[in-house]
Order: sequence, then C-alpha cells, then structure tokens
Amino acid sequence: MDPVEEFTTIESIFVRHRNCLMVRGQFTPIYTDHYLHLMQHGHRYPEDLDQCLKDMLAVLALHLVARPWKEVHAWTANLRAPRVNFFATGSSTHETLVGRLFTEEIRETDRDLLYSQVLEGANQQARNSTLEISGLKPLAWIESYYEQSEQRPCRAFDLGDEEFVLIVAQPDYDEEWLAGLDTEKVRTILDDQETKVLETRKFRFHCGCTLEKILPVLSSWKDRPDELFQGDDSITVTCPRCNANYVVTREAFDNQ
Repeated sequence: MDPVEEFTTIESIFVRHRNCLMVRGQFTPIYTDHYLHLMQHGHRYPEDLDQCLKDMLAVLALHLVARPWKEVHAWTANLRAPRVNFFATGSSTHETLVGRLFTEEIRETDRDLLYSQVLEGANQQARNSTLEISGLKPLAWIESYYEQSEQRPCRAFDLGDEEFVLIVAQPDYDEEWLAGLDTEKVRTILDDQETKVLETRKFRFHCGCTLEKILPVLSSWKDRPDELFQGDDSITVTCPRCNANYVVTREAFDNQ
C-alpha cells in the first residue's frame, strides 16, 4: 500500500472560454488525520453525521482556495433533525483545517441554519452571514452560500474516492455550460476544456490547541476552584474547535 501524504493538495484551475474557476482536491490525508484524532481522544461519530462533517471539511477547503490567502473562515451548521451542530474552520495562511460535532446543549432554532464568519487578519472585524440550509448536504450548502453571500453561482461535486470539485463562476461566465455540468462532465474537464493551473495550496487536519491554550478558558472559575473541581484532583476539558480532551489538574489550575 502506498503511504498517505500528510497534506491534501488543492488545485485552483481556470477554465478558459467558460470563465469559471475549478478547485479540486483529494481528501484522504485530511480524513485519515480526522480519524486518528477521533481515536486518540476516544470519540466516535454516527456514520451519517461523520460523513456530513467530512463533506463539510472538503467544501470549506475548496472554498478557502477560491478565496484570498489571508482569510480565515469558520462555519457552524445548526440542524434540527438530527439535533446537532457541525463546526469547521480553516486558514490558507496556516494550511490548516479542523472540525467537530456538537450533540449536546444545542441551541434550538425554527430552521436549519448555516452561520459563516470570515476574518481577513488578526486585527480585522469579522464578517458574519447566516443562511437557511436543509439536511445533511454540505455540497448544497456551499451552492446556497455562493448564491446568497458571494452573489454568484457555484457547483459542487463529489467524484468519489474522497475527491471533490468546486466550480465557481467568474465575470462573463458561460451560464449554460455551468448549469449543465454533471459528475461525468466534471471528470473530463481537463481533457475537454482549455485550462490553466493558477495555484496550489496544501491543507492538513490540525487544530493547534494545547493545555496552555485551554487553561485560560477556565479563568471565570479562578475564584471558585472548589466548585469547579468538586473535590476531584483533576477535570477533563474539551477543545471547542476539535473536541480534543485535556486533563486539567488542580495544581495546574492554581498555578496558571
């Protein structure tokens, strides 16, 4: 068996004469690290929810490559049935992508909603948007997101074997061609169309959380340590971005 590369390489390809940007990637490396992360921290997601999270990570990564380098994007999908939140975030600058599920203490809404936050730098104010979505369908989510927030159409495709493609309209794009695409036509774009590779970016599944970064989250308990620890020598704290578990001892808490 060939070794799996650490990074997923994503290509940005311009389709000449159609005036569309094709972004594609094969996500086995990211999915492999996703499962290793779950195993390390003792988590297991239901199959349908896990697949939805993986699809969400894939389309977010493709969207990041269609956007400028300096942006950081975070998506939260709040669904009613099943009652679950999907979270994913990524940065081209740091070449990272990470996500998780929330299945407890989910805020109830009257619709399925996708919340998007975009940061263009450490000191920039976040841009937020919300749109209505439906079901466990991240490929449909991204198409709706482009229609509403980007004010232009896109098409998203799962080619199988953990390969995904995003086709994004550019000025003066061929509307009929974009609307008529299906999975088989997307597979042959490089053979049938005149194309040019514009750039490649690499992503890995990585959060960057550490115990030292997690400890400040508990600062509101600084004056109430007994209430926090309930007589135990340690507690377990979960990273909100990746669901990693960290054991916080009373000694570490007192010394922070």
